[in-house]
Amino acid sequence: MDIRIDFATAADLPHLADLLAELFGLESDFAPDRAKQLAGLRLILDHPALGRLFVLRVDGEVAGMANALVTVSTAEGGRVLLLEDVIVRGRQRGAGLGRRLVEQVFDWARAEGMTRVTLLADRANAPALAFYERLGFEPSAMRVLRRPL
Repeated sequence: MDIRIDFATAADLPHLADLLAELFGLESDFAPDRAKQLAGLRLILDHPALGRLFVLRVDGEVAGMANALVTVSTAEGGRVLLLEDVIVRGRQRGAGLGRRLVEQVFDWARAEGMTRVTLLADRANAPALAFYERLGFEPSAMRVLRRPL
């Protein structure tokens, strides 16, 4: 099995939108909307200062993704990472591919001088929460609030 993790290209966007449809089907806060997902992916791809899209390929096929958004933390005094949209296709989960993908994102963030990674996970998705805890993520005392504009 040939496993590669690299940055997304424009040709990957339809495959990433498919993965996001699978992911948003698992999360109670979001619903798939292909046009919105493609617009968001294109925005990140076209503006790398906002973040990077990581693609996991197995034998040349897109099998997973992670969205690494860059922001600034005044608490940390520098750039930090917001990790979103981590997904490995259902049929390929459980083989350590998600760990490899997220660790690649960690390596990139460290090389870019970032000091913290934050993520949000659906509280009802026990497998995802256990996965992130195995990667060293810890619960935060912060509570997520949001408001549409």
